[in-house]
Amino acid sequence: MNVLNFMQSFFSDGSHWHGYDGIPQRVWEHLQYSAAALVIAAAIGLPIGLVTGHTGRGGNALAFVSAGARALPTFGLLVLMFVWLGLGILPVMIPLVVLAIPPVLITTYEAIRSVDPSPVDAARGMGMAEGKILLQVEVPAALPLILSGLRSAAIQIVSTATIAAYVSLGGVGRYIVDGLYQRDYEKVVGGAALIAVLALLVLVLFWAVGRVAVSPGVRRRRAA
Repeated sequence: MNVLNFMQSFFSDGSHWHGYDGIPQRVWEHLQYSAAALVIAAAIGLPIGLVTGHTGRGGNALAFVSAGARALPTFGLLVLMFVWLGLGILPVMIPLVVLAIPPVLITTYEAIRSVDPSPVDAARGMGMAEGKILLQVEVPAALPLILSGLRSAAIQIVSTATIAAYVSLGGVGRYIVDGLYQRDYEKVVGGAALIAVLALLVLVLFWAVGRVAVSPGVRRRRAA
């Protein structure tokens, strides 16, 4: 059987759409892990990227830390956390958050640094506080790039959250891990297809958020 036949057999099997091992349940678990990791990574990466980008200090340190985080093997970190912390969601969250912080952090920093200095200088000349300059002048102009960093992190998380299945948790990765163990390649292909679909949905979601959150003027300038 080829890949398309495996996919058709998997998705046409009614037993895969019900129960604790059904597609809706596994997708919901996968989205929960992914959303939690993205929120934590954004809570860490966005403030640091915004402040360092605004002040212009610490760029080299950010690049060094981000490069080090990217060099860490996700699966190896998962195994280390599992040995250290045991079963549970925490050994999964740590590698996913470590994976997601660099694109959020570096892209946010570069986005703020790339803002046209003219409106920033004008805001300072009017006596606007630094916090207001950051939030009301720089962030709106940098929002497309900031969202691109969050989008990259979200796609990486969704694609990598399959590792949860290796420590007996759920998610779409359950189909891949169980399918390989059982030599049930319909499950393996079906799980891989679901992950690809989820990644595409993330792209669509961030496109929609960008259309709503980014001002038309900023979009026109970027298009030009």
